[in-house]
Amino acid sequence: MVKLHIKKGDDSQFLYETTVNILIDDLLRDLTAIFNGRLKVMRICAEMEELAKFGITLPPNMQGLTEEQVTDLKLVDEWAEKCTPSGGYKMKKDEIGRRNGRAPTDQMAEVIRKTVKEAKDLISKEKVKANVEVNQGSVKEALDMLRGAVMIVYPMGLPPHDPIRDEFENTEDLSGTQASLEVIDEASASLWWAGKEFIRGKKLMDFVGKNEKTKIVAKLQKRGQGAPGREPVVGEEEQKQMMAFYYRKQEEWKKMDADADDAYMDSAWADSKQLKRQFQGMKDIKWGPR
Repeated sequence: MVKLHIKKGDDSQFLYETTVNILIDDLLRDLTAIFNGRLKVMRICAEMEELAKFGITLPPNMQGLTEEQVTDLKLVDEWAEKCTPSGGYKMKKDEIGRRNGRAPTDQMAEVIRKTVKEAKDLISKEKVKANVEVNQGSVKEALDMLRGAVMIVYPMGLPPHDPIRDEFENTEDLSGTQASLEVIDEASASLWWAGKEFIRGKKLMDFVGKNEKTKIVAKLQKRGQGAPGREPVVGEEEQKQMMAFYYRKQEEWKKMDADADDAYMDSAWADSKQLKRQFQGMKDIKWGPR
């Protein structure tokens, strides 16, 4: 299997395994699905961490308002009683006024936090260092774990305006957000390796050859951004090792130079009083007990 180390810019994303016979169109479809799926998992994890702290989101017309403003406008959160967390709740005010403050109990909150951590680990960038592939199955497993945790803590479900529910139902609206800039649409995706763009309609073997044991570092980006910077010939870790090696060598050379400068002082010919001792017959005299 060909192993692709996928990067976006200089940032490692995940490892992907495939065959040299795969069409570039199919490859880009898989890669963008995994890349965007990982983004979705991270967005859900971020929202679930807030869910564990402050409960469900308020209706859009109540978000950001103070308690006095809510009272004056006679607004009521009709979903607060319908979407009560399992085991009851404890009040913890959301200072930014986005969530209703009915947080799950510590036990239920721990279920959410533990699941979030496990989901992040499944699609983590650290998998690259561990030489473990991340695929669509990994993303689906992470999403299923998160969905299951929400069902455990909120058996009645989440309100229709909650972003977590939108993400699970694929109805999220990311327009106007930073998250929308990170998503790479399949139709506008491009993949580069060694300064060459993988052309749609061709196969992977047309670019990397027929060796199924090939491993390459490929960069995924949006079309029209130009060729990304090439990978350095020497990796970061190798560069650190080389710098450490040359530093040790430099220190050894300095020590050798210092030794060489002073070594002549120990030689017999460098003793300025040697001739005097010879005339006085005091050469090779040793002081001390027999």
